[in-house]
Amino acid sequence: MKKILLIAVILLLLSCEQRPKIFRKSEFLMDTIVTVTVVSEDESKASQAIERVFRELKTLEGLLNVFDPKSEVSEVNRNSGKVWTLLQPDTVHLLKEARGICDLTEGYFDITVGAVSLLYDFHRGIAPSREEIQKALPLVDCRGLLLRDSKAMLRREGMRIDPGGITKGYAVDRAVEVLRAEGIRAGLVALAGDIRGFGSKPDGSGWKVGIRDPWGGREEVFAYVELSQDMAISTSGNYERFFIKNGRLYHHILNPKTGLPAEGLKSVTVIGPSATYTDALSTAVFVMGLQKGTPIAESKGYEVVAIDENGRISMSRRAEEMVKILYEPRPRGDKDAAQGH
Repeated sequence: MKKILLIAVILLLLSCEQRPKIFRKSEFLMDTIVTVTVVSEDESKASQAIERVFRELKTLEGLLNVFDPKSEVSEVNRNSGKVWTLLQPDTVHLLKEARGICDLTEGYFDITVGAVSLLYDFHRGIAPSREEIQKALPLVDCRGLLLRDSKAMLRREGMRIDPGGITKGYAVDRAVEVLRAEGIRAGLVALAGDIRGFGSKPDGSGWKVGIRDPWGGREEVFAYVELSQDMAISTSGNYERFFIKNGRLYHHILNPKTGLPAEGLKSVTVIGPSATYTDALSTAVFVMGLQKGTPIAESKGYEVVAIDENGRISMSRRAEEMVKILYEPRPRGDKDAAQGH
């Protein structure tokens, strides 16, 4: 009888044991939809961790938004060629990472591209003249971004920082750090095309992330990758922010060496351990091309999946093992092929 009662108690305790569940919340931040997903046995703990992430992201947005005149980045730009600007640790860290990636990519990713990029207005469809671009190009040089302890300065007046090619990836990494500090052992953070997953889902599987068809709708994916343990993925494409002027496609991925939109590729996806790097490297590879860009990414442990303007898929060696191709994307009709979207 005692054995039966003991077994009954054990079964009752097991039935009451909380099993891990998935909790998710989305908010509009950093000019995009941010979705934070966590695995936890405790809904209250999950909610607390997610809310802390959103508070952290709002803080980062206030520091790094180049279009906010109150941000630290804007203050650095206003002080260019004049005085040092005292910065918060996150701003300093991001600028250090950006300068290092600029060196790594031979200047094809350059955070000081703001001198040119801020001449474009993608909301109103305005492109600078060739004369304006040529005048601004000498101000694009990451070597002119000076860092000293908690301070930064741009060497020449008129230089401008535009951190748009790295901010979201950095924010994803910071969000993952916050979740781990809150005791979360598994989750997924997604800021538009910048995503990082860690741990696994309750069923033990990884986080399946789709790679968008550049000619499809927002929900159409031509491939997917399962992010296992701790991995990030970022995609840069010329179909996100663009306008057509005089029959020419102007998109936001600029070549820092010419001041013009990069050509040849339709989208570049980079997979690796840091979202800061996947974000910046996807931009760099898009600009510098696969022949130069892929070996640089691979040298740092990152993999590349790219689609050219004709729909041809190219992948780095290990990416072929990681990525599942569902179909080959293709331009859809003469209008799409001509306009590049």
